Amino acid sequence: MTYTCFDVETTNHLAHVRMIRPERANSMIPEFWQELPEIVDQLSAGGDARVIVLSAEGRHFCSGMDLSVFAGNNNVSSQEQSTHGSRQRATFRSTALKLQRSFSCLEESRLPVLSAIQGACIGGGIDMVSAADLRYATKDAFFCIQEINIGMTADVGTLQRMPKLVPEGVVRELAYTGRNMSAIEAKERGFVNEIYADQDEMIAAVFDIAGEIASKSPMAVWGTKQTLNYGRDHSVADGLEYIATWNAAMFDTDDMAEAFTAANEKRDAEFPNHRPLRDGL
Repeated sequence: MTYTCFDVETTNHLAHVRMIRPERANSMIPEFWQELPEIVDQLSAGGDARVIVLSAEGRHFCSGMDLSVFAGNNNVSSQEQSTHGSRQRATFRSTALKLQRSFSCLEESRLPVLSAIQGACIGGGIDMVSAADLRYATKDAFFCIQEINIGMTADVGTLQRMPKLVPEGVVRELAYTGRNMSAIEAKERGFVNEIYADQDEMIAAVFDIAGEIASKSPMAVWGTKQTLNYGRDHSVADGLEYIATWNAAMFDTDDMAEAFTAANEKRDAEFPNHRPLRDGL
């Protein structure tokens, strides 16, 4: 399938999802918000891919939300705002929730998502990579919670997810000031896993990591992702209860047997793919 904002290719169980609008620094136009969840949901529901690598063409990873998304929202007269204000607010809220789902799909996917970031990652770009499982960057990458610089509060996930990844005080400073955070600082804070000299080196390394993940039991990886996400938002006691229930329902003894057999035979384990989900369910 052809997309406006993305190119998708799956090889050896690794799905490469690339943003392909480098001439606009991969800004998030209206089509972006529909295409990303469609792509991720299809990959997650399918049986072939085991890991998603999210990258971007060009000098910059993502310049955030394109101004076209706001088109027509600022041309309403004061009288119209007074008359239709409540409806406009309801529409704004509904739109925000839809945009949030475009990134929540990365968390909800049963596949781990690894993001490879070069150059600018600002505004909606941080919302997006905060929802990924792992983040890698080139040495020239930088991050900016841009919304404060245009007079609004970030509302698509950064303020909710980033404090779970780095100290809250750091997020507050970035969100209040709108300053850039360099790749070096991002690694020191724990936001990115590793820094690379350039994009080619980064992509090669990220695919090596993705390949290592894909070699493991897909069911075990899915369970690990689900358990980590659940534990992040719940107490330790709730998390322990959750994993006990998950393993009682989902633990695959055949995968464990294959892991032990492969180790004894000194060969790579071979695990079955995910079973495709019908209609994404």
